[in-house]
Amino acid sequence: MAIRKPAWLEALNSQKFFVGCSTHESAKKNEKNICCLDCCTSICPHCLTSHRFHRLVQVRRYVYHDVVRLEDLEKLIDCSNVQAYTINSAKVVFIKKRPQSRQFKGSGNYCTTCDRSLQEPYIHCSLGCKVDFVLKQKKDLSAYLRTCDWLQLSPDFLAHQDMGDDENNETPRSTVVDEEEAMGSSSGSSGSENPTLGCTEFIRKKRSGLYGYSRSASSISNEDMETSISRRKGIPHRSPLC
Repeated sequence: MAIRKPAWLEALNSQKFFVGCSTHESAKKNEKNICCLDCCTSICPHCLTSHRFHRLVQVRRYVYHDVVRLEDLEKLIDCSNVQAYTINSAKVVFIKKRPQSRQFKGSGNYCTTCDRSLQEPYIHCSLGCKVDFVLKQKKDLSAYLRTCDWLQLSPDFLAHQDMGDDENNETPRSTVVDEEEAMGSSSGSSGSENPTLGCTEFIRKKRSGLYGYSRSASSISNEDMETSISRRKGIPHRSPLC
């Protein structure tokens, strides 16, 4: 008996991903970006406890279309001649046929189903295009399907989900504050002996070009500092920052 499409392949093609999970509607990060091949449904990371012993595939998004890692799909079905793309150091394959704004056939390869221009030596632009082509030509997918009893998510995906929001909520430190603190720590011991030196070094960093590096710090008086600062247009008069 000819096998048309397995249930998991139909689910991968028909389920909606990157929408909110109705089961965990009030939870954070509740986008459905996982496909349970045994239940033939899309789930979110909060649903993993109910599907931990099932075959799972992570669905990603690339240029507004759903993709799956080539390494995962190769365990389920023959993906030869399907053009793969690289995102985040991982090769991925488009699940569905993508619409085109205009039809164009160049001199190179093009998809056998949707006429999309491809690189050599590929002839299918997505898994869906290859499946449609095989069913049209041979009426049977059994020669391309592979037995896979165990398929789990990558450790990187699980580690990313376990990370808290503390990283995202951290306020980056100002580079100006860091520079001032570095100046304070570097001149901590010498500041009590010669405070003018620490002040002069800081002003040289903050207002480049006020003093030549050939001049010594001891020869710069407070009057010279005020005169040099007042020469800068648009800068209000202010006391030295010592």
